[in-house]
Amino acid sequence: MDFILSHLLSLIVFTPLLGAIVVMLLPGHQKGLIRWVAFGLSLIPFILSVVLWVNFVPGEPGYQFVEQADWLPALGVRYHVGVDGLSLTLILLTTLLTPLGVLISFSIEEHVRSFFALFLFLETGILGYFVALDLIIFFIFWEIGLVPMYFLINQWGSANRRYASFKFFIYTMAGSLAMLLAIQVIWIASRSIVPTGTFDIPLLMQMRPFTGEQVLPFLSQELARTIAFWAFVIAFAIKVPIWPVHTWLPDAHTEAPTAGSMILAGVLLKMGAYGFLRVVIPFFPTEAARFALALAVLALLSILMGAYAAYGQTDFKRLVAYSSINHMGIVILGIAVAATTLGTKQYAEHGVMAYNGAVLQMFNHGLTSAALFALVGMVYERTHTRDLSAYGGLWVVMPAYGGILIYSAMANLGLPGLGSFVSEFLVVRGAWPVYTLITALAMIGLVMTAAFTLMAVQRVLHGPLNPRWKELREITWREGLAMAPLMIGLLAIGVWPRWILDVINAAAQFL
Repeated sequence: MDFILSHLLSLIVFTPLLGAIVVMLLPGHQKGLIRWVAFGLSLIPFILSVVLWVNFVPGEPGYQFVEQADWLPALGVRYHVGVDGLSLTLILLTTLLTPLGVLISFSIEEHVRSFFALFLFLETGILGYFVALDLIIFFIFWEIGLVPMYFLINQWGSANRRYASFKFFIYTMAGSLAMLLAIQVIWIASRSIVPTGTFDIPLLMQMRPFTGEQVLPFLSQELARTIAFWAFVIAFAIKVPIWPVHTWLPDAHTEAPTAGSMILAGVLLKMGAYGFLRVVIPFFPTEAARFALALAVLALLSILMGAYAAYGQTDFKRLVAYSSINHMGIVILGIAVAATTLGTKQYAEHGVMAYNGAVLQMFNHGLTSAALFALVGMVYERTHTRDLSAYGGLWVVMPAYGGILIYSAMANLGLPGLGSFVSEFLVVRGAWPVYTLITALAMIGLVMTAAFTLMAVQRVLHGPLNPRWKELREITWREGLAMAPLMIGLLAIGVWPRWILDVINAAAQFL
């Protein structure tokens, strides 16, 4: 047990990779065996993350379960991982959604072994990103999260999958190049204090690398800080995504296989928001505060544009995709408030509240978006259409599906008693004294969220039954099993959010 606890993060990160290797070694023709083995292996990281959650001490400052080892000492690169309340929350979300995505994907018939191996490999990239405390390790896992998703969209997506996967890759690669530039600039700046330079995140936060002497004759410390700040902002803004660099997202969501959309919306988008909270605000507090208003304005535009775009969609899956832009705008608004209030006394309490709301909104959106994309996938498998006008009256033939859809829709629009209400309330309550006008205008987006959500429910479930769907089968026990944890999680947060807010708040107080 001591070995497990002392290497818990490495086990969580790399067991999915080992699982992917095991899956690739299975006989390709035994599809049932591959599916169930992949599902069983995907449960291991989740069980380990529950152990991590139980043993985490919220009141303890700094990072916990830290593991360190020299990797490239000449360059100052180390295998350095650890967790705080921020990363722990997203680890739990990732390890929960992955087995549910595997369950939903049992209908995959082509290249089954490769699909599940890539899906597990993707989990390793995401988990490694959330625990990395070295910027090079951070970047490597960021890239690992890109490649499997590209192939999942490209090989198992819908009709326009080639275009969508290419667009996803180009946008995300542009962000990767910006991040790599920022990391190199930070390393150069750190050499003014540490001769070999360092990529260690906690050490860089302590030493403030841009306050030392100028290292290169053509690169002043002020210019280096500016380049690194904007490069990181661009990388993370694309990943979230923030308007106007959001255009890759609807195409990627619409064309991805169901499980790919669940993980893309549920976890991959959070990698961008996590980067703002882990790197941008701690490394560049002055610049973050200076440009926080601009970030808040972009958050407002994401909330409004995402909601209005979703309302205008006739494709069920594309509607949910634009909904993600709308909800992630709320996350960015909370981050902007946290950046503004950092180090101030007047609004410090509101900054902590907004931070808590932003992180909790990431978790809640992960649950709701995964549920909605899964539901879209279920009805698409039965009808082979996502056209909302082609549905109608499905409640009659699929009452269990209808009940789950209404439940998930209510969570999406922020009904009190479900998780999204708590996180949205915290962001709005924290943002109101800081950005009153922006917060007031953002309420229009929340009203539109309710409008497009209820419109989708009405078109799918209510009205006369389309005769084409008289013989539609109800959801299976496997699909119901995949939905149950999402519904329970949303209810648990809505009724008793303290169990997760205590963990998140520890990270907020430390920042």
